[in-house]
Amino acid sequence: MKNSLLKSQTLRHWLAGLALLLVALVLVVSFFPWDLLRGPINRYVSEQLGRRFEITQHLSVQLGRTTTVTAQGVEIANPEWAHDPYLLKATAAEFDISLLPLIVGKVVLPRIKLTEPRIGLQIEPDGRRTWALSRDTSDQGAIPGIGSVVVDQGELSYLAMAHGADLDVRFSLAPEAGNDLPLDYKVTGQWKKEAFTATGRAGGVLEFSKNTQAPFPLEVDAVAGRTSLKAKGSISNLADLAGIDATFDLQGQNLDDLYNLLGVVLPSTLPYKLRGKLDKKDKLWAVSQIQGLLGKSDISGALTFDQSATMPLLSGKVQSRVLDFADLGAVIGMAPSGTSAPKAKAVAAANGSRTAQASSGTKASPVGAAPGKVLPRTPLDVNRLHAMNADVTYSAADIRHVKELPLDKGSVHVKLNAGVLQLEPISLGIAGGSVAGTIHIDSTLSPAAINTRLDVRALQLNQLFPTVESTKTGLGKISGRFDLKGRGNSVAQMLGSASGDVAVLMGKGEISNILLEFMGLDGGEVIKFLLRGDRTVPLRCAAAAFDVKQGLMTSRAIVLDTTDTVIAGQGQISLTNETLDILLKPQPKDMSILSLRSPLRIGGTFANMSAGPEKSALAGRAGIALVLAAINPLLALAATIETGPGENADCAEILSQAANPKAAAGKK
Repeated sequence: MKNSLLKSQTLRHWLAGLALLLVALVLVVSFFPWDLLRGPINRYVSEQLGRRFEITQHLSVQLGRTTTVTAQGVEIANPEWAHDPYLLKATAAEFDISLLPLIVGKVVLPRIKLTEPRIGLQIEPDGRRTWALSRDTSDQGAIPGIGSVVVDQGELSYLAMAHGADLDVRFSLAPEAGNDLPLDYKVTGQWKKEAFTATGRAGGVLEFSKNTQAPFPLEVDAVAGRTSLKAKGSISNLADLAGIDATFDLQGQNLDDLYNLLGVVLPSTLPYKLRGKLDKKDKLWAVSQIQGLLGKSDISGALTFDQSATMPLLSGKVQSRVLDFADLGAVIGMAPSGTSAPKAKAVAAANGSRTAQASSGTKASPVGAAPGKVLPRTPLDVNRLHAMNADVTYSAADIRHVKELPLDKGSVHVKLNAGVLQLEPISLGIAGGSVAGTIHIDSTLSPAAINTRLDVRALQLNQLFPTVESTKTGLGKISGRFDLKGRGNSVAQMLGSASGDVAVLMGKGEISNILLEFMGLDGGEVIKFLLRGDRTVPLRCAAAAFDVKQGLMTSRAIVLDTTDTVIAGQGQISLTNETLDILLKPQPKDMSILSLRSPLRIGGTFANMSAGPEKSALAGRAGIALVLAAINPLLALAATIETGPGENADCAEILSQAANPKAAAGKK
């Protein structure tokens, strides 16, 4: 009994002693003069980091599983290679540090509170970064894990030469009651080597932890180069820019500018304004509810940009209710057809692709083409086709303001894979008919290789040339094929090196007779039609087919057969030099006076075409008329009388020959 009592008293003494020891330890920890350790701590941390670390004024510590450290006057120098001398210089800093990760050398700071900080962040192309807390600043394992950050007011600089970024940020906190966006900020500098400014507001607590549940609210109004962005929403993970949920308004001079800013390959456009909704989860960007204008054309739809694979993928579907045809010019490097002369000159000056036109009356070249040329010579940046893959469908329900070509609707499926661009299928509604086919551009070759196959079906003659009055009374359906392969980095280069086949065919229909008479220089018929009006004559068939080799189109068949006239032709068209030389030989089937039906030669350049009678043949006919006129003026009319030797063409054979280049080659 006495032994048990003794034991219990001994136990109580031990417990009491242990309690007194714990109380003493708490008192020691609570009132420990931590400032005495500032010197050793400064020296130890500086040695570990390989750069100066110093708590300049006061240090206090609250020990625990998560220890809270409060320091007055904190300076952490940057590595010697950095531009800014300090990684952090603050009037005061309070932070929590998890002790267990320190055992394996990992710094985890669940909470940081900074007073009047100056922060200098810099990352080098070789991976070195100032915020890696190690002598080896390229070691990503030395980057501290940060949860939330609270700042009152201060400055931050960010320099990343590999990204063309050099930014200075000023911020201040106004912790007003009920204010969800108390942090004001202003950013100036460069982004992607473009002038950059941004202002906005944000939440008071910056959450960098991936496990945070509270989204970080943010508003931004930014301008980068010629592009401006206004956005409002939230981000759940600031460190990875993940969990974005925001609405945006985006506008600029050219969607092509977004390649430099965001790495997304988009076509060249006129000035644009877009709005929509942005969601980002992990590496998937989703833009929905797109509404806006590209030039004068509306656009809507949804796109996603997936960066999870080695090669990013842009996919989605966009459409236009109304597409202004003038807006398509920028896509292939030409100015819109409605661009005014002053504006065209301004565009030319901006592109550096134009020389001044002389004031001698020479027609100005379209912007994008060389002086005196029509085909666009502005290089297409095919190297960008290697930056990402794409699978996007675009459609336009109504195409308007087309003067030269009566387009009414269209669609295209754009597929880009490993530098090979496929527009397949292409579908266009033209003049009551259709044009469908494919265009492939292989940018893995230098210069790029292009393969074009377009099939023309049932174009209505009376709708095809809206600016040519004499064709509006015609009837008939035109079909054809364009099958070309070429090499080049511009439209002009591709066509100038193209080889293949071009054919345009037409069966029965009606065509303006005054057009035929003008082509045949039948003076009597022209006078008659001018006095009594035009009429149409039945068309039996028409065909124009060319073999193309290295940019030179050589006629395989040129025939137009009506009940009045058979016109046969031959010649060449140079896509390289943009010149043409076509000779048309009319053979009338009726008798007419005042006829000087000499061959008609069409020549000149694409920019300045000319048409007139073959001079040698016309001179012979005119010479006979002059001799007869010297004998008797009435006899001069005899030289102009055409007895109509023309015979009906074999339309079936002509159309077959024109449509089949291999069969035509066998006939030669």
